[in-house]
This record gives sequence, structure tokens and C-alpha cells, in this order.
Amino acid sequence: MEPLTSVSGRIMPLPINDIDTDQIIPARYLKTTDKDGLGKAAFYDWRYAGDGSPKPDFVLNRPEYQGASVLIAGNNFGCGSSREHAPWALLGAGIQAVVSTYFADIFRNNALKNGLLPIIVDVATQQQLLSLAQEDPATSVTIDLATQTLTLPDGRTVTFPIDPFSKYCLLNGVDQLGFLLGLEQDIGAYEAAHAPRVLTTAHA
Repeated sequence: MEPLTSVSGRIMPLPINDIDTDQIIPARYLKTTDKDGLGKAAFYDWRYAGDGSPKPDFVLNRPEYQGASVLIAGNNFGCGSSREHAPWALLGAGIQAVVSTYFADIFRNNALKNGLLPIIVDVATQQQLLSLAQEDPATSVTIDLATQTLTLPDGRTVTFPIDPFSKYCLLNGVDQLGFLLGLEQDIGAYEAAHAPRVLTTAHA
């Protein structure tokens, strides 16, 4: 995983509450263990008609939002069943960060493990961003992970929460396994300093 320090890009609006993981990536796509190509399946049932043709009104298909990398969503984004395919699909579709007033915990954890930033903001900021995205598709924002700030087009900054461990892993480009492997020398030194204890069984 590459280090993630900041995200700067245009925003796209999806003002729908309670978007669940089955809407983000339908269950029929969960058979694959390969991330490649999943971006085309993101929001598939909302994005395509029954014959597979793109629905022109859906935000990911609208030409003015092509290339946008920050999704402004409704409340309770990512609810429903756990599936890492959801952040895989969003990343594959070019989304690097999702802004919402609340994320389901399982989705949020899966997103952070895969390099997708879930940014929690207050309702007023969310509504401002939705309005800006709808009024001007060229609107862009900057997310700085080190300072945990989201900078709006007017220069106002808002802070967002992230747990220290996830922040460390993202900034350093390591996953949980990579973090443990990075402690190999420390673990070896501890083991060397603490000889194995031999358990003895007492006999009557």
C-alpha cells in the first residue's frame, strides 16, 4: 500500500442516506478475490440499466463529474454487511475519500485498511459541500491526513476524527501485517531477553 498523506480533488454529490454495502457493490460480485475491474461494478444497480447501458442521470456517469475523487454522501454510509469489496470498488472507480456525517463501523474499518479515507463532518459542512458540488462540478477540496483537516473552497478548515493506528498505517503505507513485520527486530530482542519458561507439573 502506498503512503497516503493527502487527497486533493473535485467533489461529486450523492445525497442519499443509508447507502448500504450491497448498493455500493452488489453481492453477485463478491465471488472474486481480485480487485481489478471492480470499479466498473461500483453502484452497479444504480449506475446501469437492465441491458447494461449507463444511466445518464447517475452521478458517476455524468460527464461533469468524471475524474472527481471525493464523494459527498448522505448519512450512515456503508451500512449493511461487511465486505472489503465495497472500498475496493470505490477505489477502483477513482474515489479516494468519502465525506459523510456518519459511517457504519465495519465499512469505516474496511475503508481505512484499504486506503480509502472516510471523512466525518458535521451536517452543516456536509450540506455546504453537497450544494457546492451540485452548483459547480469544478469545486475541489483538500484533505490533509497529518493534520486531520478538510479544507473547503472558501478556505475554511474542519477537522475529522481518525484513530491513531489507522492514521499511522496510512501515512506510512503499511497494512496491519506490514506494521507487525516492521516490529520484527523489537520482537526478536524481547524474545532474546525473555527465555522460555519451562512449566513443571507438581507430583503429589
